[in-house]
Amino acid sequence: MKLLISVDMEGISGIVHSSETNPERYDYQRGRELMTADANAVIAGVLDADPTADVLVADAHGTFRNLLPEQLDRRARLVRGKPRSLNMLAGLDEETDAALFVGYHVRAGEGPGVLAHTMNGEILDVRVAGRSLGEIGLNAAMAGHLGVPVVLLSGDDAACAELTELVPETVTVPVKEALGMAAAVTLHPEEARDRLRRAAADAVARRAEIPPLALTGPLDVEVDLASPHTIDLATLVPGVSRAGGARTVTFTSPDYATAYRLILLLAQLATIKPA
Repeated sequence: MKLLISVDMEGISGIVHSSETNPERYDYQRGRELMTADANAVIAGVLDADPTADVLVADAHGTFRNLLPEQLDRRARLVRGKPRSLNMLAGLDEETDAALFVGYHVRAGEGPGVLAHTMNGEILDVRVAGRSLGEIGLNAAMAGHLGVPVVLLSGDDAACAELTELVPETVTVPVKEALGMAAAVTLHPEEARDRLRRAAADAVARRAEIPPLALTGPLDVEVDLASPHTIDLATLVPGVSRAGGARTVTFTSPDYATAYRLILLLAQLATIKPA
């Protein structure tokens, strides 16, 4: 069995503030340790269910260089660094049996949700075929395009609810109750890891019961962008045009994989500042 564990940071147990997720802030090292420990709990649960599983872990936050390699369970392999194909899902392919999302967060504009956003502060909303999707939905649909179910998600209660709305069968582990953008009632990290390990084993055992999230094309996509400069850059991409309000660009994609890659490109354009 081949499994991909995609690990973000904002939804990790105990984390509530950007000082714990930003490499330039004082509490980042502690955040890295919490992130690695949650990842290890899920790896352990997966291998409890199938000791022979091939486990690939994708560091999926910010620089994609957050997990501490020397502290990660040695039975798993780690994908780190960027840029890379499929972004937060690097290593995923049609041979993957299941994906597990660890430490994920709710989409921009939803909440209360700890550190809620979609990709970066410049992406205000993404709508695919009229449905608003954040990183949870966008990544779950990319996995689904390859026939891979997302069998587990951990994060705050809002993040868990976001995936449950899309795929009710998925196993979710709320490790904190969001009170706001930078506040939550959290489980003790050791209690959270115990729950993650048990849930990961259960999710892998039940993977045949959990359907992939499939969005079939052609698909109309709308992206709301915060910066006029980003909108100007986006309209240089063939097929992308302004639509609706001043903040919205739109395009039509023949399939979801194409839409996903173009959304990633728009997110990257949003990081370019005016000269």
